[in-house]
Amino acid sequence: MENNDTAKQAKQNEKRAQAKAKMKAQEEKLKGLGDLYNGKMYMKHREWRGFKDTAYDFFRWLITMKDLMVFVARAPRRITKAMFNYRWLCSYLSSPAFIDRHSMGLRGSALRVLHLQYNAMIKNTTKLMATTFKADKRFGKNKLSEKVVLFDEMMPMHIMAGFPNLIGIPAQVAAVFQCSVMDQNSMIPYLDAIENYGLPADVCPLPACEAAVAIMDEYPKMGKCYISSSMPCDGSVMASSYQNRYYNIPTFPLVFPVRYMDESAEDYAVEEIKKAIAFIEENTGEKFDWDAFFTCMGRYNEETKLEMNKWEINKTDCPQVTGATLAMYRMYSFLISASRDPLFLKVSKKVDKIITKANQSGEKCSKEQRHRAVLWSPPAHYYEHYSLWAENCWGINVLVDMESLVATKMFSTTDKEQALKDVAYTYERMTMRRHTNGGYVNVLDELWRVCKEFNADMVLMLEGVSCKTMAGLKGLFDEQARERGIHLVWVEHDLMDPRTVSRKSMRESLNRYMTTVLREEPVDPTLVDFDDELVW
Repeated sequence: MENNDTAKQAKQNEKRAQAKAKMKAQEEKLKGLGDLYNGKMYMKHREWRGFKDTAYDFFRWLITMKDLMVFVARAPRRITKAMFNYRWLCSYLSSPAFIDRHSMGLRGSALRVLHLQYNAMIKNTTKLMATTFKADKRFGKNKLSEKVVLFDEMMPMHIMAGFPNLIGIPAQVAAVFQCSVMDQNSMIPYLDAIENYGLPADVCPLPACEAAVAIMDEYPKMGKCYISSSMPCDGSVMASSYQNRYYNIPTFPLVFPVRYMDESAEDYAVEEIKKAIAFIEENTGEKFDWDAFFTCMGRYNEETKLEMNKWEINKTDCPQVTGATLAMYRMYSFLISASRDPLFLKVSKKVDKIITKANQSGEKCSKEQRHRAVLWSPPAHYYEHYSLWAENCWGINVLVDMESLVATKMFSTTDKEQALKDVAYTYERMTMRRHTNGGYVNVLDELWRVCKEFNADMVLMLEGVSCKTMAGLKGLFDEQARERGIHLVWVEHDLMDPRTVSRKSMRESLNRYMTTVLREEPVDPTLVDFDDELVW
C-alpha cells in the first residue's frame, strides 16, 4: 500500500515538473514580439505586458469595441446599407488590431499615452462617419446634407469654427486616409481601377486613390458646397478635378502661394481665406460667427502649447512620446478636428500630466534607447507603425517627425484681421506642405535644425518611390548628412501600395544598415525577420 502511494506521488511530481518545464519553454519562446506573428491576418494572442499593463491594455481594448458598437447604434440602418455600398468601410472592423499594432512593446506611461490619444481619434472618427452616413443622399433624402460643407482632406478645417451651425467634413478622410492606415490592402482595388482608367502608375498613390474612389462611385453623396485644394502638390489638383465632377456641387478652389515664405504673398493668402468664407456664406446662408471662431481658436492655442511641450520633453535625455503616436495624433487634431472637438484638448491635458511626471521620475518610454532619431518625409500608410518597429527591434527612438512639424503660430482671439493672417499662415504650413513647398530652407535646412534641437544622431528618411520632390534632393541629403556626422538611412516605400515595396522590404533597409554599417545586434532578434504579409 505504501509503495503504491509513493509511486503515485512520484508520478504526480513528474507531471508537475513536466508542466513547469512546458510553461518555462513557452515563456522563453514568447520573449520576442516577432513570435506574436503567425503569417495570418491576426496575431497568435495578446501581448503579455505584466499583470497591471496587460489589464489596462485589455480594458482599453474593450473601450474600443464599445466605441464601435456606439458607432453602429448611431445610424444602424444606414450604416448597414453603407457596408454593402462602400468596400472601404469593412476595413474599420480592424480598429482594435490597428491600436494593437501601434502599442506593441509599450509599457507604463507610454502605453497609457498611446491609448488616450488613439481612443480620441477613434471616437472622433466614428462620430464623423456616423454623421456622414446620416447625411448620405444615396440612402434617402435628408436635411442634414444641406448643412455639410465638404473639404479636401489635406485642407485644415479651422475656418469651419466660425460656422457652428454647419458641419465641416473632410471628403476623403474616411474612404482613403484613415482607411489606408487601418488596412494595408484596402487601397489596392482603387489603385488598380485608376490605372486601368488611364492614370500613370508613377503618380503619388494618395491623390490616385482619391480620384479612384470617385470613379468607382464610393464616396458618400452629400454636401452643400465643396472647398478643394492645391495642397500639397500637383497630384491633389488632379484629384480635385475628379471629385468636383463627382459631387457636382458648387466648388471653391482654395489656392495658396507656393513660395509662402515671401512676405509679399501674405495679402494674397488672406484674400483667398476671405473669398472661401464668403463662398460658404453665399451657398449655405450662414454668416461667419467671430465669437465662435475666437472661442475655438483659444482652444487651438492651448492644444498647440501642449503639443510643443511634448517636443520639449523629447529634447531631454528622457523622451516620453515616440514612434507613430506623434504624427497620427498631431495630424488628426490639427487637420481633421482643428480644435472643434473639445475632446482633444481634454486628452492633451491628461497626456501632458502623464509625460511630465514620467520625465521627472526618469521613466523610460522603451526597453532600450540606443539612437535618437528624426523621421523625415511622409511614412507609408500601410506601415504607419514602422518607427515603433525600429524602436522595439533596434532601440531607435523617433523623437519627432516631419508630419508633426506643422504650423505652431498662436491665433489672435481679439483682432479679426490678424486672425485671418494667422489662418493663412497656418494653412500654408500644413501637413506635408510645410516641408515640400516654400523653398530649399523648408526641405533641407529645417531637417538639420530639427536634428540639432533634438540632439539626434540618426535620420530615417522615408523615400516615397512616387514622390518626385524627394527623389530630386537625394544627393543633397546624403552629402549634408555626411558633413554633420548624422546616420541617414533611406527607406523606400510606395505610400499606399504594399505590393511595390512590402513591409518586409522596408525593414530590410534598416536591418542592413544596422548590421553592416553600425555593426549592432538587435534588441529583439525575433523582430528582424517575421511574416506580416497578410496582417491588417
